[in-house]
Amino acid sequence: MEKKQWYMEYKIHKNRPGLLGDIASMLGMLEINILTINGVEDRSFRGLLLQSDDDEKIELLGKILAKVDNITVTKLRQPKLTDRLAVRHGRYISRDSDDRKTFRFTREELGVLVDFLGEICKKEGHQVIGVRGMPRVGKTESIIAGSVCAMKRWTFLSSTMLRQTVRTHLADDERNSNNIYIIDAIITTRRANEMHHNLVHEIMNMPSTKIIEHPDVFMRETRYDYQAFDYIIELRNHPDEEINYDTFTTGMEDF
Repeated sequence: MEKKQWYMEYKIHKNRPGLLGDIASMLGMLEINILTINGVEDRSFRGLLLQSDDDEKIELLGKILAKVDNITVTKLRQPKLTDRLAVRHGRYISRDSDDRKTFRFTREELGVLVDFLGEICKKEGHQVIGVRGMPRVGKTESIIAGSVCAMKRWTFLSSTMLRQTVRTHLADDERNSNNIYIIDAIITTRRANEMHHNLVHEIMNMPSTKIIEHPDVFMRETRYDYQAFDYIIELRNHPDEEINYDTFTTGMEDF
C-alpha cells in the first residue's frame, strides 16, 4: 500500500517521565513512522506528523491510546495545511470562528504567515487571496516572501511598494499561470485607468494565484464579491488593532 501521512495530536494530563518514549515505542511496534514532533499551543499539547502504509494500524493506534489515562487524543486525521504548520511552528493559526476562510496573524507571527502563504501559493490553478491590514504592517513584504517560499515569480499589477505601480499591459513572459499576481485594490480602484482595469479583469480570469491587498475595497469597487476569494488573511500590529480603511482612504482622490 502507498504510504500516507497522518496528524496526531494529544493533550497531556500528567506529563510523567517516559510518557513520550512509551508512545514512540508503541508507534514503532505498529511500524508507524514519526516524521515530525512538536509541542502545540502550550506544553500540555503535543502534535506528531506520522507516516504509515496501513490505515488499520492508525485506527488501532487510536483505540489503544483511548485507553491511556495520562493523555487524550484530540486529533487523528490526514494532515491539513494548518496541522502541518502547527507541528512546524508549535502553534495553530488563528481562524475566524464564523468565517472559516479568514486567518489572523500579528507582526510577531510574520514567520508563520510567510510559511502559510508559501504553502497555499504552491497550489496550481485559479485562487484568489485577500490580505487585510493597516499601512506599513508588512503585507506586501509577506506576500513577496511567501512567493519566494513557493518558488514562484511575482508580478505587481498595482502597488505602492516601488513608488506607484499601475500596469496596463504585461510582457509575454509575465503571462504565465505559474506566476503570482499582486494587486493593491486602493491603487487599482482609485488611481488607475480603463486599460489597467481591463488587465486586472483578464488576470482575474487566468488559472493562477492572485493576491489582493485591501480586499474589502476591491469587493466594494469592482464586480467581484466575497465568494471570489478562497482565503482572507488579516495582519495586525497587535491582536486588538482595528483594520479601518476609512483612516487611510479618505481623500485619496486628491492625489
